[in-house]
Amino acid sequence: MQPLVNIAVMAARSAGNFIMRHYDRADQLQVERKSRNDFVSMVDRGAEAEIIRTIHKNYPDHAILAEESGEHGKNDVVWIIDPLDGTTNFLHRLPHFAVSIGIQVRGRLEHGVIYAPCTQDLYCASRGDGATLNNRKLRVSGCKEIGSALIGTGVPLREEHLDRYMPMMRNVAANTAGVRRAGAAALDLAYVAAGRLDGFWELNLNPWDIAAGIVLVQEAGGVVRELDGGDDVLATGNIVASTTKLMADLENLFPQRRPAADA
Repeated sequence: MQPLVNIAVMAARSAGNFIMRHYDRADQLQVERKSRNDFVSMVDRGAEAEIIRTIHKNYPDHAILAEESGEHGKNDVVWIIDPLDGTTNFLHRLPHFAVSIGIQVRGRLEHGVIYAPCTQDLYCASRGDGATLNNRKLRVSGCKEIGSALIGTGVPLREEHLDRYMPMMRNVAANTAGVRRAGAAALDLAYVAAGRLDGFWELNLNPWDIAAGIVLVQEAGGVVRELDGGDDVLATGNIVASTTKLMADLENLFPQRRPAADA
């Protein structure tokens, strides 16, 4: 395991331990509403502080892009952090949430770590080195037909994106084996890498939601694309991930892939 990944694993486990200390009383925590259907608690902030402390202890000059505290510093190495992906699940004591840490080097995603503290599942990937789950090599699904595929998704938080999203949902639901909306995009991408899901799509995500998962899917043999055909999925947050066999068929289920303004 590469040195940066070792530190990412340490940071993710430390944050996961912090999160689990509060899990049994999660429904009693004071919660702030950042926007419609988007919440933050002291556990999000505390877990993020644990991660940043671990990073800065080992790499004090590295830059950080974190969900709760924003950008810190300038460096060729940027740690992209979601301390608690699936906050709403956590607050309802639904055991489906994760710590997500992606590492970008000179503008390119190189490493990803996703840790699910409820199950202690640790997903790791480094560009060129493959992806693992608890030290076991990962490979994306071998599903060959879109009609047999199980697809993950997330419903947009912002109402203005729903008009575009709902036709996509109808098409995918009608032409696949099923659609799952579990509430943690990082874990959905990890599940694509592990072959538990055959694909995933969502609109308007943030870099910290998907940075680690992108590396995992790619290193497990999958494909990640910007939903509208652009070059930078981190910039738009419109993501589709699947296998090489299924990607074209999955993309064909998305009507009006490009926004009307770009047509």
